[in-house]
Amino acid sequence: MNVLVTGAAGFIGAALCTALLERGDTVVGIDSLNDYYDVGLKQARLERTSAHSRFRFAKIDVASREQVAALFAGQRFDAVAHLAAQAGVRYSIDHPHAYADANLVGFLNVLEGCRHAKIGHLVFASSSSVYGASVRTPFAENDNVDHPVSLYAATKKANELMAHSYAHLYRLPCTGLRFFTVYGPWGRPDMAYFKFARGILAGEAIPVFNRGEMVRDFTYIDDIVEGVVRTIDHPAAPDPDWNPRAPSPASSSAPYRIYNIGNNRPVPLLRFIELLEQSLGRKAVLDLLPMQAGDVPITAADISALEAATGFAPSTPVETGIARFVEWYRDYYKV
Repeated sequence: MNVLVTGAAGFIGAALCTALLERGDTVVGIDSLNDYYDVGLKQARLERTSAHSRFRFAKIDVASREQVAALFAGQRFDAVAHLAAQAGVRYSIDHPHAYADANLVGFLNVLEGCRHAKIGHLVFASSSSVYGASVRTPFAENDNVDHPVSLYAATKKANELMAHSYAHLYRLPCTGLRFFTVYGPWGRPDMAYFKFARGILAGEAIPVFNRGEMVRDFTYIDDIVEGVVRTIDHPAAPDPDWNPRAPSPASSSAPYRIYNIGNNRPVPLLRFIELLEQSLGRKAVLDLLPMQAGDVPITAADISALEAATGFAPSTPVETGIARFVEWYRDYYKV
C-alpha cells in the first residue's frame, strides 16, 4: 500500500513508518517538526526512517489547510494513519490554543483531505485520556466519555466525534485508537518515565504525583505499532448489530470503530519506578506530591474488542520494555 503517516517524526509515528516500510509498503511521512520537545530527537528518528528507499518526508503542518490540501491533491494514498497532534495533558493547561490548532483544525484538514481523495481507511490516534473522571475499570469502548478532565482529552473526544460525522456523511472508513501510556526506546522526553530516568541518573529528586498512588496501563511501543498496522489492514465497516435505540459509542451504522490499545496489565507507578531503578542500577529520590491538575489516578484497558477484530493483543511485559528503554537511553544519551 501507499500509506500517509502524519506525525512521522514523532515517537509512535516514526516507529509506525519503519514497520510499514519493513513489510513492503510505501510511506509518505509528514511532520511540522515543532519545538514542543527536542527537535534533534525528532530529526534522529527521521534519519533512521529515511534510510528506506520507499520513504519520502515532507515538512507539513496539518494545521495548514493549504499544505494539507496540496498534499492530498498531489498523490494517491490507500490509507492514512493520522498521529500528528499536540500531545501532553499538562501542557494543554497553559497552552490551549496549540491544541485547538493542531488537534481540531489539523484533524479537520486531514478529514477533508481523506474525504476528497476518497481514502480507503483513516486510522487516527485517540487517547485513554478521554475516559477522564471515570473510575470504572478496565475502561471499555462502550463506556461514557463525556467528562474529560483536560483540554487535551477533550480534543481527542472531539476527534472521535468529527471522524464519526465524516464516516456517516461521506462513508469514509474511520478507526480511532485510544492509546494507553506508550513507552519505550525513542520515546518522548516530556513523558514521566523519560523524566524519571533522567532524574535518577542525575541524582535528582523526581516528582511523583498523587504521592505515588497511581496505576498505569503502560504499553510498549512495538505492541502499539503492531496494533496500528493490523488496524490499518482492517478498514472500519458498519456494525450490522448497531442499535439506534441503544447506540454503542464504539461502532455505528457508518463505517466507524473505536478501539482501546493497551497492555491490559496495569502497573502501579511505584513498581514502574522500582523497575527503572533496577535497570539503571541507581536508587530514585522521590518527591511525593499531590495529584496534578488534569491527571487521573488509574488507566486500564479492556482490549477484547481490538483482539476480536484483528487477532492481536499486546504481549511485552513491562520488565522487558523498561530494560529495552534503558538500554536505548544510555546509548543515545551516552550516560
